[in-house]
Amino acid sequence: MEQSAYKATVKFAGDEMFVGTSPSGHAFAIDTKGDRKSAPTPMEMLLVSVAACTAADVISILQKKRQDVTEYLVEVTGTRAEEHPRKYTAFNVHHIVRGRGILENAVAQAIELSDTKYCSVAATVRPTAEITTTFEIIEAE
Repeated sequence: MEQSAYKATVKFAGDEMFVGTSPSGHAFAIDTKGDRKSAPTPMEMLLVSVAACTAADVISILQKKRQDVTEYLVEVTGTRAEEHPRKYTAFNVHHIVRGRGILENAVAQAIELSDTKYCSVAATVRPTAEITTTFEIIEAE
């Protein structure tokens, strides 16, 4: 199995702040000082990564299934261990799909495909954290 290498960098910027640069060259602030909240922490970015990865899959699949989605939101909740290294032990990923005549089985199948086949972030965290998924469909006006 062939593997690809990706390189990101994180540069210390002083006062528990860092500048991360993704493999595609996008720079962003990272804050590691607990209560300052001036930028996301690495663990917050992991939560967003889980949500973004599955969201990209699910919306793509729903569009291929010709579902009339007018709004789509993913909420992810992470549960962390109390003891260090305080890793995430569980994620709940809740999909909120608003649209016209959205089929429940289309949403369920899209989430299942993302969860089991396509989402590389979920596949990366799943060996050490449980992932549960839920969804709701809201009929658009």
